[in-house]
Amino acid sequence: MNAIEIRNLTKTYGKARGITDISFNVEEGEIFGFIGPNGAGKSTTIRTMLSLIYPTSGSATIFGKDCIQHGPEIKKEIGYLPSEVFYYDKMKVIDLLNYSASFYKKDCRKRIKELSERMDLDLNKKIDDLSFGNKKKVGIVQGMLHEPKLLILDEPTSGLDPLMQQTFFDLLKEENKKGTTILLSSHILSEVQKMCDRVAIIKEGKLIKLEKISTLKENNYKRFKLETTDAVDSGYFAMEGVSDIKVGVHETSFLFRGNINVMMHKLSALHLTNLWIGEPDLEEIFMHYYEKADEQP
Repeated sequence: MNAIEIRNLTKTYGKARGITDISFNVEEGEIFGFIGPNGAGKSTTIRTMLSLIYPTSGSATIFGKDCIQHGPEIKKEIGYLPSEVFYYDKMKVIDLLNYSASFYKKDCRKRIKELSERMDLDLNKKIDDLSFGNKKKVGIVQGMLHEPKLLILDEPTSGLDPLMQQTFFDLLKEENKKGTTILLSSHILSEVQKMCDRVAIIKEGKLIKLEKISTLKENNYKRFKLETTDAVDSGYFAMEGVSDIKVGVHETSFLFRGNINVMMHKLSALHLTNLWIGEPDLEEIFMHYYEKADEQP
């Protein structure tokens, strides 16, 4: 069963760009990445999916229930962390979290204590006195305190220091092992690469790719870097499957997707002093997809 099903979701704001025809599924129990640069439409998709704003057309279901018709019922099963968090500044952290917990018919006190200790969050401070990073921690605890079946996290790590980011990711992996489905929206590709099973890539309000992370990384893409005694002509590697060519005086690098024997034959005509062949990181592949999307009419 799918935890989330989005069908042709569209949200328009007059002449301003929203999202157009977004469709994807998130399977129960998976960690799903939703990536694209800031302003690509990630938050709009999430907010529309959660019926915080209404779609112009299309639909979204969570655990088989329509997000608009069954909104209040569905939200009990969801933990949502928005990209920007705003709170009642005069409240203490513990009072805010207890207030949030009061919406769910369960005792969350032990859970609040455990999560706050993991995230190194001082429960007795006033919201007003917290840094941006600590306010983000409040949002994380708030989203997870009722042990939801589905976590929707929009740019969750902004403001967290690297050690706390790792703690947070460890926590997410633990929740996922218990069966929690996670939708992780981010513009930081290393996060998605580390955490997710599949990824949807969005650009300018449109979905341009839906793929397994393993396929993105291993789909015959190789990063070649070579050193030569003589300078290589910039057109020498102008062939099918080659992209992102960088030519220096004695160094050349490029991405290659295709039959590696064809490339090795091409290289054999050069006077090589060194050669490296490796897996490209997701950042490089991601930019390649963006370039391909730009080339389409």
